[in-house]
Amino acid sequence: MLNPTDRNQKLNLYLLFGKRIFDFTAAFLGLIIFAIPIGIIGIIIWVTDGRPILFTQQRVGKAGKLFHIKKFRTMYVRKEEDSTITVAGDQRITPIGRYLRRFKLDELPQLWNVLVGEMSFVGPRPDVPGYADKLQGEERKLLLLRPGITGPATLAYRNEEEILANVSDPIQYNDEVIYPDKVRKNLEYLEKASFWQDLAYIYQTVFD
Repeated sequence: MLNPTDRNQKLNLYLLFGKRIFDFTAAFLGLIIFAIPIGIIGIIIWVTDGRPILFTQQRVGKAGKLFHIKKFRTMYVRKEEDSTITVAGDQRITPIGRYLRRFKLDELPQLWNVLVGEMSFVGPRPDVPGYADKLQGEERKLLLLRPGITGPATLAYRNEEEILANVSDPIQYNDEVIYPDKVRKNLEYLEKASFWQDLAYIYQTVFD
């Protein structure tokens, strides 16, 4: 388990209390509102591509605690270990998966992750352990936050798959350019997080 180097950093009241209250309430209502769409999507995946319906993967959460993120499966089932980097036109993506990814519908099961406190609506995207291990010094303050479904870095790189499809070495470009910039943007969010800012990020994610 990873341990943030600065657990005692003072956080604003919204991060300490209000954010979790908002997350729980909105996730609870969201699961009720989207229960039927979630069920329909699950049936479509099952009929068109079989099981499993959900993709689960170990990610690093708040204070370095590991959890299993939940998404609708958008890739073909393969026995070999695949890269965690996805580019536009990736042949691993199923036909229904392309549609789900385009409209971010594959993220709906993460409402459960938010409800149980493993994730937040807004925050850094949850890293796989190998990437979280790269956080050094001040960067490890990000472990004070619950990972989010959306956030400033997610919005800035919403076309990340297209960007990676146009470089010669997607993994290297992600590691040396995109990932460090995401860390910088998420640290800025940590310093300035507020309820109204979170609402703005959620609005941009849904409507922009």
